[in-house]
Amino acid sequence: MSPLRLAFARADMEERLVVIMLRGAMDGLHAVPPVADRDYRRLRGALALPQPDEAGGTLPLDGRFALHPSLTGIKQLYDAGEATIVHAVATPYRERSHFDGQDLLENGSPMPHGTADGWLNRVLQLLPGGNERRLGLALGAEIPMLLRGPVGVAAWAPDTLPAASDDFLERVAAMYAPVPDLSRTLDAALAMRAMIAGGGIHDRAGGNGRQITVLADVAGRMLSQADGPRIAVMDVPGWDTHSGQGLAKGRMALALSQLDMAVAALREALGLHWRRTAVLTLTEFGRTAVPNGSGGTDHGTASATFLLGGAVAGGRVCGDWPGLAEAQLYQGRDLAPASDLRDVIAGVLIPHLGLTQAQLGTVFPDADLTPMKGLMRA
Repeated sequence: MSPLRLAFARADMEERLVVIMLRGAMDGLHAVPPVADRDYRRLRGALALPQPDEAGGTLPLDGRFALHPSLTGIKQLYDAGEATIVHAVATPYRERSHFDGQDLLENGSPMPHGTADGWLNRVLQLLPGGNERRLGLALGAEIPMLLRGPVGVAAWAPDTLPAASDDFLERVAAMYAPVPDLSRTLDAALAMRAMIAGGGIHDRAGGNGRQITVLADVAGRMLSQADGPRIAVMDVPGWDTHSGQGLAKGRMALALSQLDMAVAALREALGLHWRRTAVLTLTEFGRTAVPNGSGGTDHGTASATFLLGGAVAGGRVCGDWPGLAEAQLYQGRDLAPASDLRDVIAGVLIPHLGLTQAQLGTVFPDADLTPMKGLMRA
């Protein structure tokens, strides 16, 4: 699995928003199985998860739905009223290409490559001070499309080389001083270096699971800084489960376990700031309702979205459930989309970040949205 990546942007507010990108198309029927649907076990066959009282069984939610057994931390958040799940959600995209699906998800338009910037960068432009200074930082090899745009963002990645000495950095600063753009970029990088060091954050991590936990801890500590970021994007790849998806163990269980660990590390690092935080998971599309011949699932349509945090009105599974009968499946093969993912996002942006209905037209151009209500605490 590739390293997890994060991106940050600072804003003059106390609310925090973390977007977790689940790249590869998460199987929502496996993460949040509809255990009360009479067609669930017939369709899923060998991928139907055991009952709660069986070994490796699901974690019950509301009698209709359950959680995969790897999501024990998210189950605790659900029980505490800090997790809501929206099932059967999708973007307007229907062609099942990872690249185009992710591009549409991140650019916020009704089509792949419809805009050159990301919808979250457009959100930053609307926040107080959003156009007045350099706000963003991407932790990873590249800035995700979601945060690209006019609001400048910097990049930081776990360092595998020896740290530069203070003397060397002073010489570089003197060399860059006559060039304002270079000087400002170096100043921003040094400020972030000091913030990371001051927070007791180390930029070395070993192993995929450990690295995810460490980087989530970085996110929480940086979001907790008085002059730090307020919005973060975390990339968690590994959801393209064409084979060996497994049940309580396997590729999907590993990916869900790493997501669960990342959320737990983020919550712990945020401390008291967790109560004003919303964490939203997004994926480009779901997977087929019926397993393939390799013990996995193929590219599908609708999936599930997790909304977590102390600012969330949790303890619920939301959204209309379309059902899994053959006539209810999309094109006879996929979980049908019952909710527009952009309506879910809008239902977070308006109450949590203070955006208006009119501003949604800037964030999601050419979209007639009905923000999902009641997702956030009053």
